[in-house]
Amino acid sequence: MAGTGVRENGKQRRLIMEKSQVLFWEKGYAETSMKDIANECGFRPANIYNFFASKEEILFSILKEEMEEIVNPIRFLEYEENDPLQQLRFLIEIHVKITLGEKRASKLLFDTELRNLSAERRKVILDLRDDYNRIGYAILKRGIHKGLFKAMDEKIALNLIASMIVRTRLWFSPEDWMTIEDLIEFIFQFALKGLSR
Repeated sequence: MAGTGVRENGKQRRLIMEKSQVLFWEKGYAETSMKDIANECGFRPANIYNFFASKEEILFSILKEEMEEIVNPIRFLEYEENDPLQQLRFLIEIHVKITLGEKRASKLLFDTELRNLSAERRKVILDLRDDYNRIGYAILKRGIHKGLFKAMDEKIALNLIASMIVRTRLWFSPEDWMTIEDLIEFIFQFALKGLSR
Protein backbone atom coordinates (compact mmCIF):
# COMPACT_ATOMS: atom_id res chain seq x y z
CA MET A 1 0.00 0.00 0.00
CA ALA A 2 2.88 2.36 0.76
CA GLY A 3 4.18 1.88 -2.78
CA THR A 4 0.79 2.86 -4.19
CA GLY A 5 0.82 6.07 -2.16
CA VAL A 6 4.30 6.97 -3.40
CA ARG A 7 3.25 6.34 -7.02
CA GLU A 8 0.11 8.43 -6.55
CA ASN A 9 2.13 11.27 -5.02
CA GLY A 10 4.58 11.03 -7.91
CA LYS A 11 1.74 11.25 -10.44
CA GLN A 12 0.27 14.31 -8.75
CA ARG A 13 3.66 15.99 -8.52
CA ARG A 14 4.20 15.26 -12.22
CA LEU A 15 0.77 16.71 -13.07
CA ILE A 16 1.55 19.92 -11.19
CA MET A 17 4.85 20.30 -13.03
CA GLU A 18 3.31 19.61 -16.44
CA LYS A 19 0.43 22.06 -15.97
CA SER A 20 2.78 24.68 -14.51
CA GLN A 21 5.14 24.44 -17.50
CA VAL A 22 2.33 25.38 -19.84
CA LEU A 23 1.00 28.17 -17.63
CA PHE A 24 4.45 29.66 -17.02
CA TRP A 25 4.98 29.80 -20.77
CA GLU A 26 1.52 31.01 -21.76
CA LYS A 27 0.90 33.52 -18.94
CA GLY A 28 4.41 34.11 -17.68
CA TYR A 29 5.77 33.02 -14.33
CA ALA A 30 4.91 36.25 -12.51
CA GLU A 31 1.33 36.26 -13.79
CA THR A 32 0.65 32.62 -12.92
CA SER A 33 -0.77 32.08 -9.44
CA MET A 34 -0.87 28.93 -7.36
CA LYS A 35 -4.65 29.13 -7.78
CA ASP A 36 -4.21 29.04 -11.58
CA ILE A 37 -2.03 25.93 -11.26
CA ALA A 38 -4.46 24.28 -8.86
CA ASN A 39 -7.40 24.97 -11.20
CA GLU A 40 -5.54 23.37 -14.12
CA CYS A 41 -4.79 20.32 -11.98
CA GLY A 42 -8.29 20.04 -10.53
CA PHE A 43 -6.96 20.60 -6.98
CA ARG A 44 -7.66 23.07 -4.23
CA PRO A 45 -4.72 25.53 -4.04
CA ALA A 46 -3.76 24.26 -0.57
CA ASN A 47 -3.21 20.77 -2.02
CA ILE A 48 -0.25 21.97 -4.10
CA TYR A 49 1.65 22.76 -0.92
CA ASN A 50 1.66 19.05 -0.12
CA PHE A 51 4.07 18.67 -3.04
CA PHE A 52 5.83 22.03 -3.47
CA ALA A 53 6.60 24.68 -0.87
CA SER A 54 6.28 27.53 -3.37
CA LYS A 55 5.76 28.47 -6.98
CA GLU A 56 9.51 29.04 -7.26
CA GLU A 57 10.13 25.45 -6.20
CA ILE A 58 7.88 24.27 -9.04
CA LEU A 59 9.84 26.34 -11.58
CA PHE A 60 13.14 25.13 -10.13
CA SER A 61 12.00 21.49 -10.33
CA ILE A 62 10.96 21.91 -13.97
CA LEU A 63 14.24 23.51 -15.05
CA LYS A 64 16.45 21.19 -13.00
CA GLU A 65 14.75 18.04 -14.25
CA GLU A 66 15.07 19.10 -17.88
CA MET A 67 18.74 20.03 -17.54
CA GLU A 68 19.50 16.73 -15.79
CA GLU A 69 17.73 14.79 -18.54
CA ILE A 70 19.95 16.49 -21.12
CA VAL A 71 23.24 16.37 -19.20
CA ASN A 72 23.23 13.04 -17.36
CA PRO A 73 23.19 10.77 -20.48
CA ILE A 74 26.15 12.64 -22.02
CA ARG A 75 28.40 12.99 -18.96
CA PHE A 76 30.58 10.05 -20.03
CA LEU A 77 31.51 11.90 -23.25
CA GLU A 78 33.66 14.44 -21.41
CA TYR A 79 36.49 11.90 -21.08
CA GLU A 80 35.58 9.42 -23.83
CA GLU A 81 38.38 9.35 -26.39
CA ASN A 82 36.51 7.64 -29.22
CA ASP A 83 34.96 9.15 -32.37
CA PRO A 84 34.15 12.86 -31.81
CA LEU A 85 31.75 12.75 -34.77
CA GLN A 86 29.57 10.11 -33.11
CA GLN A 87 29.89 11.91 -29.78
CA LEU A 88 28.65 15.14 -31.32
CA ARG A 89 25.77 13.34 -32.97
CA PHE A 90 24.83 11.70 -29.67
CA LEU A 91 24.89 15.06 -27.85
CA ILE A 92 22.62 16.54 -30.54
CA GLU A 93 20.32 13.52 -30.42
CA ILE A 94 19.83 13.65 -26.65
CA HIS A 95 19.33 17.42 -26.65
CA VAL A 96 16.79 17.34 -29.49
CA LYS A 97 14.80 14.46 -28.00
CA ILE A 98 14.48 16.19 -24.62
CA THR A 99 13.75 19.56 -26.24
CA LEU A 100 10.94 18.14 -28.39
CA GLY A 101 9.74 15.53 -25.91
CA GLU A 102 7.06 15.71 -23.24
CA LYS A 103 8.51 18.94 -21.83
CA ARG A 104 8.12 20.76 -25.12
CA ALA A 105 5.29 22.79 -23.59
CA SER A 106 7.80 24.61 -21.41
CA LYS A 107 9.15 26.21 -24.58
CA LEU A 108 11.94 28.59 -23.54
CA LEU A 109 11.45 28.81 -19.77
CA PHE A 110 15.21 28.52 -19.29
CA ASP A 111 15.70 31.76 -21.23
CA THR A 112 12.71 33.68 -19.92
CA GLU A 113 12.19 32.61 -16.31
CA LEU A 114 15.59 31.68 -14.87
CA ARG A 115 15.77 35.14 -13.32
CA ASN A 116 12.84 34.24 -11.04
CA LEU A 117 14.89 31.70 -9.10
CA SER A 118 16.81 32.51 -5.94
CA ALA A 119 20.56 32.90 -6.40
CA GLU A 120 21.15 29.49 -4.83
CA ARG A 121 18.69 27.70 -7.10
CA ARG A 122 19.82 29.63 -10.17
CA LYS A 123 23.37 28.43 -9.48
CA VAL A 124 22.21 24.78 -9.52
CA ILE A 125 20.68 25.27 -12.98
CA LEU A 126 23.65 27.25 -14.29
CA ASP A 127 26.07 24.61 -12.97
CA LEU A 128 24.18 22.00 -15.02
CA ARG A 129 24.39 24.26 -18.07
CA ASP A 130 28.13 24.62 -17.43
CA ASP A 131 28.41 20.81 -17.30
CA TYR A 132 26.69 20.61 -20.71
CA ASN A 133 29.05 23.25 -22.11
CA ARG A 134 32.16 21.58 -20.72
CA ILE A 135 31.15 18.24 -22.27
CA GLY A 136 30.40 19.88 -25.61
CA TYR A 137 33.67 21.82 -25.60
CA ALA A 138 35.57 18.60 -24.88
CA ILE A 139 33.96 16.91 -27.89
CA LEU A 140 34.75 19.82 -30.20
CA LYS A 141 38.33 20.14 -28.94
CA ARG A 142 38.81 16.41 -29.46
CA GLY A 143 37.55 16.77 -33.03
CA ILE A 144 39.94 19.66 -33.66
CA HIS A 145 42.84 17.71 -32.16
CA LYS A 146 42.08 14.70 -34.38
CA GLY A 147 41.90 16.92 -37.47
CA LEU A 148 38.19 16.26 -38.04
CA PHE A 149 37.12 19.84 -37.28
CA LYS A 150 38.82 23.05 -38.26
CA ALA A 151 40.37 25.24 -35.57
CA MET A 152 37.64 27.46 -34.16
CA ASP A 153 36.21 28.99 -31.01
CA GLU A 154 34.47 25.92 -29.59
CA LYS A 155 32.36 28.08 -27.25
CA ILE A 156 30.75 29.96 -30.12
CA ALA A 157 30.31 26.75 -32.11
CA LEU A 158 28.57 24.93 -29.24
CA ASN A 159 26.35 27.91 -28.45
CA LEU A 160 25.21 28.01 -32.07
CA ILE A 161 24.47 24.27 -32.12
CA ALA A 162 22.57 24.42 -28.80
CA SER A 163 20.62 27.49 -29.96
CA MET A 164 19.54 25.69 -33.14
CA ILE A 165 18.24 22.84 -31.04
CA VAL A 166 16.43 24.95 -28.45
CA ARG A 167 14.63 27.07 -31.06
CA THR A 168 13.14 23.98 -32.71
CA ARG A 169 10.53 24.15 -29.92
CA LEU A 170 9.07 27.17 -31.65
CA TRP A 171 8.59 25.76 -35.12
CA PHE A 172 9.12 22.04 -35.46
CA SER A 173 6.15 19.76 -36.06
CA PRO A 174 6.85 16.09 -36.82
CA GLU A 175 3.54 15.76 -38.67
CA ASP A 176 4.55 18.25 -41.33
CA TRP A 177 7.59 17.28 -43.33
CA MET A 178 10.18 15.44 -41.23
CA THR A 179 10.51 13.19 -38.21
CA ILE A 180 12.51 13.97 -35.10
CA GLU A 181 15.15 11.48 -36.33
CA ASP A 182 15.33 13.38 -39.64
CA LEU A 183 15.74 16.63 -37.72
CA ILE A 184 18.56 15.20 -35.58
CA GLU A 185 20.42 14.11 -38.71
CA PHE A 186 19.80 17.46 -40.42
CA ILE A 187 21.17 19.46 -37.44
CA PHE A 188 24.15 17.11 -37.19
CA GLN A 189 24.97 17.44 -40.90
CA PHE A 190 24.40 21.20 -40.79
CA ALA A 191 26.77 21.50 -37.81
CA LEU A 192 29.37 19.35 -39.60
CA LYS A 193 29.35 21.67 -42.59
CA GLY A 194 30.37 24.53 -40.30
CA LEU A 195 32.86 22.50 -38.30
CA SER A 196 34.59 20.43 -40.98
CA ARG A 197 37.96 21.35 -42.38
